[in-house]
Amino acid sequence: MLEHGGRLLRAVRQYGIAREDWLDLSSGIAPWPYPIPSIPIEAWARLPETEDGLEQAARRYYGARQLLPVAGSQAAIQALPTLRPSSRVGVLSPCYAEHTQAWRRAGHTLVELDDAEVDAALDRLDVLVLVNPNNPTGRCVPRARLLAWHARLAARGGWLLVDEAFMDNTPALSVIDCAERPGLIVLRSFGKFFGLAGVRLGCVVAEQPLLQRLAELLGPWTVSGPTRVLAQTCFADQAAHARQIARCREASQRLAALLRTHGLAPSGGCDLFQYVRSDRAAQLHDFLARRGILVRLFEQPAAVRLGLPANATDEQRLAQALADYHKETA
Repeated sequence: MLEHGGRLLRAVRQYGIAREDWLDLSSGIAPWPYPIPSIPIEAWARLPETEDGLEQAARRYYGARQLLPVAGSQAAIQALPTLRPSSRVGVLSPCYAEHTQAWRRAGHTLVELDDAEVDAALDRLDVLVLVNPNNPTGRCVPRARLLAWHARLAARGGWLLVDEAFMDNTPALSVIDCAERPGLIVLRSFGKFFGLAGVRLGCVVAEQPLLQRLAELLGPWTVSGPTRVLAQTCFADQAAHARQIARCREASQRLAALLRTHGLAPSGGCDLFQYVRSDRAAQLHDFLARRGILVRLFEQPAAVRLGLPANATDEQRLAQALADYHKETA
């Protein structure tokens, strides 16, 4: 399997530091989970049913006309490539690596592109895949440019697949309201913004025939009954959405300022993480890990991604470790 953040137990074994003594900043997940509502026993005892209120709540929250809840957007990432014949697939890189692996595994031809190469390459592609805001860089492609790319692809029966896993903090930048158009597919992740990644929920927004094909491929009961109850409550709490957006934005700004203070100016980021490219990324990752602070290491290009500290104590702990690192490497 590919490398991901959140591998805390492996770090416990590798560095010999007890789990409770770690500060885990390795995932771009909001560190303030929404409270878990009371789950009725029927949600555990009965098979889950669709259109029980979850789809309606998700459509209102996302501003979408039709969508398909799935067991985490990862389920859709792995399934969607099997719904196309052999295709030439462009991936805007660097990118969440599961996309590239899923399309390659399904037998498609992959072309990795940077921002400047897309327009010239687009007419030779059948599919373009990107994460917006990007994981891990935080780069965001403007709506108008995405919709222009989609129009060119759709005119030839192509797809634009936009993974908006980190979009909840900046919903005005989303193209989800256009996803009923043929050939435009938008993925949304529940767990990152709501801080509940363990429930494994995502939504696919696309034209209805494609959603039907995907639903038939994934089969029945893909989202558990308790998850369906929990998510309805979270989607409906508009006051909590505004609070979460504000505190993520403020925490991300503080994290960026902290990194700059210690000579590690972010190369990118969004309201759920900051991204630092550095030839010394592996050294920084190891230095922090030896002090019980886990961040996400990337090898190509060499970089680290830091999630948001949850409180002032965590921020101060990170600040002290970064100050020690800066002093040691200056």
